[in-house]
Amino acid sequence: MHGRCNLACDHCYVYEHADQSWRAKPKAISLPTAATAGWRIAQHAAAHNLPSVHVILHGGEPLLLGREEMRGVLSALTTRIVPVTKLDLRIHTNGVLLDEQWCELFAEFGVRVGVSLDGDRAANDVHRRYADGRSSFDDVLRALALLRTPRFRQLYAGILCTVDLANDPEAVYAALVAERPSRLDLLLPHATWENPPGRPAGAAHPYADWLLRVYRRWTADGRPVPIRLFDSVVSAAGGGPSWTESLGLDPADLLVIETDGSWEQTDSMKTAYDGAPATGMNVRTHSVDEVARHPGVATRQRGLAGLCATCQACPVVRICGGGLYSHRYRAGTGFDNPSVYCLDLMTLINEIVPRPRAATPPRTPHELPDGAFDALAAGPGTVAAIATMAQARQSVTRALVAAVAAEAGWRDQDLRQAAADGWAMLCALDARQPEIVADLFAHPYTAAWAIRCLRPPAGADRDLDRAHLACLAVAAAIRTAEPADLVVPVRDGYVFLPTAGAISVPAGRTALIGVTGGRAHVSAPDHGGWLPARRISGPVLHTIVEDLDPFRDCQNWAVAGRLAEPEWRIWHTALDGSGRRLHRELPAYGAVLAAGLRAVVPLQPSAGGMRSSTARQAHGAVALALPAEAHAVDELLIHEFQHVKLNGLLDMYELFDPASTERLKVPWRDDPRPVEGVLHGIYAHLAVSHYWRARGGAHRQKYLRYRSWVRGAAEALAATGALTKQGERFVAGMVCGTDDG
Repeated sequence: MHGRCNLACDHCYVYEHADQSWRAKPKAISLPTAATAGWRIAQHAAAHNLPSVHVILHGGEPLLLGREEMRGVLSALTTRIVPVTKLDLRIHTNGVLLDEQWCELFAEFGVRVGVSLDGDRAANDVHRRYADGRSSFDDVLRALALLRTPRFRQLYAGILCTVDLANDPEAVYAALVAERPSRLDLLLPHATWENPPGRPAGAAHPYADWLLRVYRRWTADGRPVPIRLFDSVVSAAGGGPSWTESLGLDPADLLVIETDGSWEQTDSMKTAYDGAPATGMNVRTHSVDEVARHPGVATRQRGLAGLCATCQACPVVRICGGGLYSHRYRAGTGFDNPSVYCLDLMTLINEIVPRPRAATPPRTPHELPDGAFDALAAGPGTVAAIATMAQARQSVTRALVAAVAAEAGWRDQDLRQAAADGWAMLCALDARQPEIVADLFAHPYTAAWAIRCLRPPAGADRDLDRAHLACLAVAAAIRTAEPADLVVPVRDGYVFLPTAGAISVPAGRTALIGVTGGRAHVSAPDHGGWLPARRISGPVLHTIVEDLDPFRDCQNWAVAGRLAEPEWRIWHTALDGSGRRLHRELPAYGAVLAAGLRAVVPLQPSAGGMRSSTARQAHGAVALALPAEAHAVDELLIHEFQHVKLNGLLDMYELFDPASTERLKVPWRDDPRPVEGVLHGIYAHLAVSHYWRARGGAHRQKYLRYRSWVRGAAEALAATGALTKQGERFVAGMVCGTDDG
């Protein structure tokens, strides 16, 4: 609103720090400039269907504009913006000119008022004085008293206070609370690595110590007023938003319009160097979207990926967010550094959000419902048990993916950047639409990919594998229908997007993928087209036939390639028919299969009989070569899904001594099997025995054969002494499951 001030605060970043561009700009904004600004804001809100926009009238001291000129600006803004979206109007002032006439004007336009005050008289007078040295304290208190009156209380937005170590923190806190603000802001003084904040000799984190004295007093008082800094720490720690640009990983959503109409980045950047916030753009010639593409602005939209390597590896980065952007500046490396207040922020966060003590026993977040363990032992189990095991495995997958995102040791910086950008987008989408990201993480080959990255096989291209993070993010953006533009890795001439499909692209190691309206497109004009993921969507089975994912090849057998269209129709008919039959003839097994089977991977056909497998790292998936006989498809599905269920159970319960070296002869294999292999074989053949029992008639001999295998192997297994109490219970339950009754 106005580029000059009626106070001479010696800690002001506008006039006293590195950037001095205010000298060449008009003293006050003109009405045409304000009107154009309002039009640009409305244009942006309409284009992006924004539910609201926030406009803060700032300075210098904005009240120097004068009431009539201010009325014109407020009218111009509301006339243009309010028909398009909700307008949250605020003004920030030093308060010394605030009177009833100003408050009446602000009440007319619904403008909320924030005031700067640094504490009691002694604290405030350290910095906030008139140019002739007079104190501003009494004038500010008069303004705050006016805002507290019933007539204007609804305008009172809060108080902003800049921390000074020389001031007593509890005295400052008490003075501010006494003014009964609706909110308090405590700001660290602006500083950079070039001009660091003052610190007493020998003090490692004095600003954290100062703030923590306020925090403890505030907590002891029952938190009588919201304090934005502390509330943001708690919110970000719980996965919620931060309410300040100085914390958290939320994309920056702030632009500044100067008195001449020039677009600038956040004004706190004036503390870094002369011209730091400039964009070279103006409201008369550039839209908000154009400014958002400015490199300095775009960097602050990237969340975790926009931070330096030190911050990305920090355990509190999701709360701290690297601190205020301006406080990261250092000549030579720009803003690619931790905050100059790094140790203070970490100390503050670790006290407000303490980590669990080692002595605290870990919670078991996933437990089977009552009766589910025994229902699983008897054969089919329950849908509730399947859901619990899937949730437990998904928690592990989240941790695995996060571990991949945090890995260092990259050689290819383009792929490193692709992975970092993908991780940042996944985190943002997870905050907005967590159910979509959760479903993507539940895809069996998300975990298989992450495990491969963390335990790479010999000869693996680690950078290419880890950059698959960006492909996960694009797949999530497609399913959320959110816009995205990401660089992704190209593997064997394709970009693979899990659960969505694949795009054939020209030769190259990376490609730029855009997502609009839930559809992906490649920037290269000569890409070879889209291969969609294949799905069974019958009345029983809802699953992917996974013939694309590059990390599906973790079975004991070689996987088939992309199915030709005639082959796909055969697979679709066979799997859909099997689901219907199992639901009809073996409903308990059909129900859990429908609930938990997330992917079927085609294997290369075998001339020597049926071929199928599961991989423990791919929970919810089975792999098979499609047999010709319908009953064989049924048998393979329930056989392999028993392995899936038992693997999930073994993640939650210890059924045998892992140190056991026992090996047992079993009737279904020529080679002696270890304890876990015998347990898996018994459980798989238990389901097959139930399948043939349900078919009855001429199939009874098959049932009796499989039943004898289960009982004989179970007896031998129980005799080894390798089973835990829970293992004994499970094996006994399997034996009971073979009873004809």
